[in-house]
Amino acid sequence: MRDKFKNRRWPLLWRTVFLLTIFVVISQVVIYIWVQRSVNEHFEQMDSEIITHAAFNLRKRMVNFNDHIEPFTVSKTQALIDVNHPHSSWLDYDLKTLISDKNGNLLSSNPSNFINDLPADFSLLQLLQGYRDQQFMIKINNRHYRAIIITHQEVLAFIALPIDVHHQYLIQFNRQLSLILIAITLLLVSVAALSVHWGFAPLATIVQKMKGINLQRLDERIVVGDMPLELRPLTESYNSMMVKLESNFESLSRFSDNIAHELRTPIATLSTQTQVMLTKPRESDEYIEQLHHQHDTLKQLSAMINDMLLLAKTQKELSDSQISHVDIESLITKLIDYYEMIAEDREIIFEKSGDFKTVLGDKGLLQRLFANLMSNAIYYAASNSTIMISATVLTSSTSLNAPKDDIQSPEQLWLRITMTNRLDKPLNQIEADKLFERFYRHDKTNTMHSGTGLGLSIVQAIANAHNGKVSITIKDECLFEVAVKLLIAR
Repeated sequence: MRDKFKNRRWPLLWRTVFLLTIFVVISQVVIYIWVQRSVNEHFEQMDSEIITHAAFNLRKRMVNFNDHIEPFTVSKTQALIDVNHPHSSWLDYDLKTLISDKNGNLLSSNPSNFINDLPADFSLLQLLQGYRDQQFMIKINNRHYRAIIITHQEVLAFIALPIDVHHQYLIQFNRQLSLILIAITLLLVSVAALSVHWGFAPLATIVQKMKGINLQRLDERIVVGDMPLELRPLTESYNSMMVKLESNFESLSRFSDNIAHELRTPIATLSTQTQVMLTKPRESDEYIEQLHHQHDTLKQLSAMINDMLLLAKTQKELSDSQISHVDIESLITKLIDYYEMIAEDREIIFEKSGDFKTVLGDKGLLQRLFANLMSNAIYYAASNSTIMISATVLTSSTSLNAPKDDIQSPEQLWLRITMTNRLDKPLNQIEADKLFERFYRHDKTNTMHSGTGLGLSIVQAIANAHNGKVSITIKDECLFEVAVKLLIAR
């Protein structure tokens, strides 16, 4: 179920636009609420000030009016709310006013028809009990008012300010504000989507390059300078990957060509020998001799195939099940005993020195590594010479030739095994470095050792599989030194 959900995930472009849309919408809603509340509070404050100002003027006129001489009459109360008074706000804001006695009997109203809009259950006394000298909201004849009731002796005054205009304005303002915010949201989302699309355009270029990869276009690269700064590390990694891919493919092609070339000779030899034997009947001794030749050819072919399989096996790192503690001293001692009889024929002796430690690795592969080194040392060493095998312990700080990809800690120790022999013929460093190439044989005229040309390639592959390193150093043109570095077991 989870894998099915992952396969249905939106593209990065739409996910970005979706998240941005949510953010913008939330921001616009907050802005809308804040603006609406601010405008509403502004109108409420303005209405409150108008009501307060009108109540103040009316109360001042009631105090200054000579009302102690005779009781209030309709004419007197009407004079209190004279709209023509120079300090009146009734005409400016369409204020409504009612005057009543202390019993709630209405004496006058302004405008005069306002009294007709009052509901049947309208009572100033009830309103006075609930809202004495306090502003309140009231609905009269489907109109909304902000009102206040003031008192003076025997008179009650009801002042009301219609606020329907404000309500209509707020409704229109909210509608316009909503349209503006929606337009801004659409604009921002569109700009963001376009920006994300343009931002992903360089990625599309990389994708097209990757889709177009084939054997004929491995040399194509992406110009780093044409990419944004954020994508330049990715571009550099892509170009680096293509360089490695091109190099590996060329190496594979050369390896394939070398395999075809190396296999062609023994197969052609077998075919020729077989055809010659079938041309006419021969003596049994001739058949036996030819079978021996074919057997030797088959042994050479089998050794070559085994070396190629071993080389392919060592192209990857070792698994945990392959790694164990290997006693290098015991392993090398057994190999010296094995090759000692062959070395005696050429008056070559072995000398072993140094502190050999236990290393981590595959015992079978390490045995093959040192066996190849010893066989090469014997076959290419000068007669009546000595093969020196020494061991040195290196720390991480002294290990200058540590693998680049190896992350070392200060506690790691390395064992450097050096095998040195004197060559029969001079050799320079450039030619020595080529010895690690597959199927490369420096001295092809040497009939004593008809190898496959894969010996040192296998040595290098085994060392790399152990996160180690192997190197060749030529000293004085005739002193051949091979150094192998392996990780010591703790």
